[in-house]
Amino acid sequence: MKRTVLKMPRWSITAVSAIAVLVAGCGSSTPAATSNKDPNKPLEVWTRSTEATAKVYTKIFADFEAKTGVKVDYKPIYQDFDKQVQARAASKDLPDVVINDTGSLGNFVKQGWVTEVDKGSIAGNGDIVDRAWNNAKAADGKYYAVPYSTQAMITLIRKDWREKLGKPVPKTWDELADLANAFTKNDPDGNGQADTYGMLVPGTTDRGYLAWWAASYIWQGGGDILKDQGNGKFSVAIDSQESVKSVEYLRKLFCDDKVIQPGALTLSTNDAHPLFESGKSGIYLTGPYMLGRFDKSLGKDKYEVIESPKGPAGSTVLGEGEDIYLMAGSAKTAEQKKLAEYLITPDAQKAGMKGDPQPVVRLSVNKNVNTKEVYNDERWNTTAKVYADQARPFPSVPNFTPFRQQTSEKLNSIFAKCSPDVAGELKALAENLKKELDNQKASQ
Repeated sequence: MKRTVLKMPRWSITAVSAIAVLVAGCGSSTPAATSNKDPNKPLEVWTRSTEATAKVYTKIFADFEAKTGVKVDYKPIYQDFDKQVQARAASKDLPDVVINDTGSLGNFVKQGWVTEVDKGSIAGNGDIVDRAWNNAKAADGKYYAVPYSTQAMITLIRKDWREKLGKPVPKTWDELADLANAFTKNDPDGNGQADTYGMLVPGTTDRGYLAWWAASYIWQGGGDILKDQGNGKFSVAIDSQESVKSVEYLRKLFCDDKVIQPGALTLSTNDAHPLFESGKSGIYLTGPYMLGRFDKSLGKDKYEVIESPKGPAGSTVLGEGEDIYLMAGSAKTAEQKKLAEYLITPDAQKAGMKGDPQPVVRLSVNKNVNTKEVYNDERWNTTAKVYADQARPFPSVPNFTPFRQQTSEKLNSIFAKCSPDVAGELKALAENLKKELDNQKASQ
């Protein structure tokens, strides 16, 4: 097996400059690029991974190669993952397989970068839970990926800080705000310095991440970005009364209470994680994949995992996952399918869940894998319960990426400027989102 490459080569200016032409000219009916044309080359597989998670994938792919004889050329990428996929598409040389978040499905389909998957032809397809298969289904009702992992957002709290200040586990938005204020103002680490903050927010607009974080709170307040009207049609809901009140709640945390970590609006997730583990922030809405890392860097006894405190409409959180994308134009279609089928087996799923320090499979998509038995950790039982009872994905419009990006940019602006007219700001956003719905022929 070819050795893992952790440092990716710089892409040529020619390839990158071709991206604009590519994006303008592609549609799902015409593949945007061919992939690995030489059938004798190893199967080229990309994942959106840090160095830590790349080690887990490397072992999984080595096991796959040993069992099947299919050679894998594995390339883990974290920085500028989407741009690098675009660059390879522009040069008509896509990798064979990409494992990436479910939020990329719509854009990948729109650009023609992925092939349609015949669900019934995938060995083991019946062992995959229906909800996971839905993460691989596009707005046209067809499947363009094979599900690999699912998850739900959970709330992490510095338990030692909370107990030191005599605060209860927050169960409502008011209690969450009260705890955030206490963490900011009452010296929870006892060092005599005003150097702690209540909430950690990865608020960058890169890939629309602020909307990824804020969506859970908007839903908990009874609001929404888009409302599903059925039959593949949607209406804009970001300017509803409930959405406005939800964003006003978040604005208060940023601008009035000032309990959000400074610099939050430029923080990526990778930059945010150290601020929780180093004792700068005490509340973090994030994915369960961070538990292994924080157990080692912070200490399992120092923090707790809870269901998201209830807003006016409940405790709904974002629940998505990762898909296995079989990229268009590959000369190795049989090997693409064989890898996807292997990755959803119980053995491969468990190997991904046991990744150290971070799992690459969070909650298994295979119904024959018992989360409680694999993790033997009550916190993962909480995560599974949240996913089952409270999690929801983003709406299945043809391409949700522009909605997420525009929402992220508007929220970032509201929190940066501390705009007093949240309703007016969201009304302007709603007008733009309505145009996008019309462009995608998905408006009510």
